[in-house]
Amino acid sequence: MEPDLFTAAAEERQEKDPTGSPLAVRMRPRTLDEVVGQQHLLKPGSPLRRLVGEGGSGPAGPSSVFLWGPPGTGKTTLAYVVSKATNKRFVELSAITAGVKEVRAVIDGARRAVGGYGKETVLFLDEIHRFSKAQQDSLLPAVENRWVTLIAATTENPYFSVISPLLSRSLLLTLEPLTDDDVRGLLRRALAAERGLGGAVALPEDTEEHLLRIAGGDARRALTALEAAAGAALDKGETEIGLTTLEETVDRAAVKYDRDGDQHYDVASALIKSIRGSDVDAALHYLARMIEAGEDPRFIARRLMISASEDIGLADPNALPTAVAAAQAVAMIGFPEAALTLSHATIALALAPKSNAATTAIGAALDDVRKGHAGPVPAHLRDSHYKGAGKLGHGQGYVYPHDLPEGIAAQQYAPDELKERTYYTPTRHGAEARYADAVEWTRGHLGRKRS
Repeated sequence: MEPDLFTAAAEERQEKDPTGSPLAVRMRPRTLDEVVGQQHLLKPGSPLRRLVGEGGSGPAGPSSVFLWGPPGTGKTTLAYVVSKATNKRFVELSAITAGVKEVRAVIDGARRAVGGYGKETVLFLDEIHRFSKAQQDSLLPAVENRWVTLIAATTENPYFSVISPLLSRSLLLTLEPLTDDDVRGLLRRALAAERGLGGAVALPEDTEEHLLRIAGGDARRALTALEAAAGAALDKGETEIGLTTLEETVDRAAVKYDRDGDQHYDVASALIKSIRGSDVDAALHYLARMIEAGEDPRFIARRLMISASEDIGLADPNALPTAVAAAQAVAMIGFPEAALTLSHATIALALAPKSNAATTAIGAALDDVRKGHAGPVPAHLRDSHYKGAGKLGHGQGYVYPHDLPEGIAAQQYAPDELKERTYYTPTRHGAEARYADAVEWTRGHLGRKRS
């Protein structure tokens, strides 16, 4: 609800002595210009700038907005900035603890404020996806008549968790995950700022990199870990946060992995070779190292798709669909849940029967083509659908396989130079055994000889 005398006194105390509050709270931006990331939402004339009074006058007032994004991307921060910068009455509710009664009380207060002394109300509602349909319905009249300007925050897709009438009366603003550079800038600001750590400790590069990996794009997580590690370093009488201190503080070892260097390729190579070697446990170890180091899950998924064709092929025809499905799922959900999908695919590929026959087949065919072994397409296979093709002999003598009882026509398909060449040599591993039988049978019916 609205701040009372005790809340106001607490806020005044916090401003005089900010060290009593968590670092993440102390480092909250006070203006939109201090906000890290989300620059696509902060352009001149944007809904958020209109909410803080930069425009929004006249017949077109500021709109209600939904802020949708992962944890730690700045939803609460943006609402906090609005509360500090706006000249409107600001009320905060959480859907975790509030219900219809509290919402109606805010709306009644908003109507009295605008009618009594012309003061508009901004209502920040956190975790709105936790509200039931009936609770969300209670907001409709206030938003529609602009008795309140709603700022609603959610980590879940509003199209599934918010009623459509409420969405249609508001603007949906999507917050993007913070980049490493965004979080790095925030950490450095917290280290130096008086309301932060005031230069009490330094953050070496290797510690900073580990902290970024721990954060995973979550600003709140990064600042919380920084504060804990800084406290541990100061307790030891140290003036910088060593990597060991950070590891001890967050109970998470730094992975020796350079996403842009040799380790990136070495560990990826080890993952694929472990899958090829059917060592499921080693494959999961390397997968875990890549995940823990913050590797792009799409890169891992691409490697698995390649492995499915390169090392498994038709020995397990389900391997490639499994890898492709994993890649699609990873693109939709991201970390941390994507780790489950990547594990699923890695285990399936590692335990699948192996064959590189598809790899060697296309390799041999490409080698012949690159060496100039091609030759003209046999006349009976050439396109005969255009006028004049018959005069050239195109299509003449072609036997339509579907007209024959066994569906195979014993005629020449390859160019003369390659008519006896074979490329595909199937194994007897897994499901490829039936392809081996099929190859033997069809080549026999075609009158082909093995080169």
